[in-house]
Amino acid sequence: MRELDPSRPLLVMGGPYSNLRATEALRRVADELDIPSSHVVCTGDVVAYCAEPVETAALVRDWGCMTIAGNCEEQLAAGAADCGCNFTEGSACDRLAKGWYPFAHARLPADLRSWMAALPTTLMLRYAGLTFRVVHGGVDETARWVFASEADKIADELARAGADVVLAGHCGVPFLARAGRKIWFNSGALGMPANDGTPDVWYGLVTADAEGGVRLSTHRLVYDHQGAAADMRRSGHANPYARALVTGLWPSLDVLPPAERALTGKRLRERTMLLRPRRTAARTQETAPAA
Repeated sequence: MRELDPSRPLLVMGGPYSNLRATEALRRVADELDIPSSHVVCTGDVVAYCAEPVETAALVRDWGCMTIAGNCEEQLAAGAADCGCNFTEGSACDRLAKGWYPFAHARLPADLRSWMAALPTTLMLRYAGLTFRVVHGGVDETARWVFASEADKIADELARAGADVVLAGHCGVPFLARAGRKIWFNSGALGMPANDGTPDVWYGLVTADAEGGVRLSTHRLVYDHQGAAADMRRSGHANPYARALVTGLWPSLDVLPPAERALTGKRLRERTMLLRPRRTAARTQETAPAA
């Protein structure tokens, strides 16, 4: 259990996905907010779709933030032949992975694979009197898909987490969900848009307030997506995902449940959930999207 200073925000990033430009942009946000590396969490999949796996992994490693292994780190460290993303065999996502995964696999040097091999699969944190568990997909399954519409699955995961809040990644869509007094917080992906028709990517913040509560919030990040897409087009290893960086629409919806699939192209709102001390209930707020 790591004790964190509640006077500093906790920054949460999911899935940098080899997107160096987005990762550099988030590093600048951390600097602007005076958030040290000890208060930055990465929920895994540092390397995936985009064009700069080596540079992105080196940036995250050298940043010194708290990072857990996603399925991509587990597979790359083991020298496995595929990403282990839990895509259905023969699906569009599975076919597309046969382009981007070998691209990353062929480029990663031994030192970065060793770093990935040493990453923990989960972390336990204490912040402002609450316990947080960091996972990639599910509590017991690295590549488990967990989406906001799956209330029963979220309740089951939270019941087994042993924490007040779970910080998760993998699904690529930002959301906050509550089961009783426990919260599932997915900050979204840093390296790929959230299929909402905008090129923005996502990160999360956890902050303590003066009344003893904790505020969890999702945030858009505007970055040089055109440059990131151009980098991918030059390599040619994943052109459908290069288009996704610009259009904000995923090249395949295979992994999405019906409720999330119906939201394709609909701009997501930034959301905030406030968890008060036990004498009061958690409440959720939504902020209007920027003009």
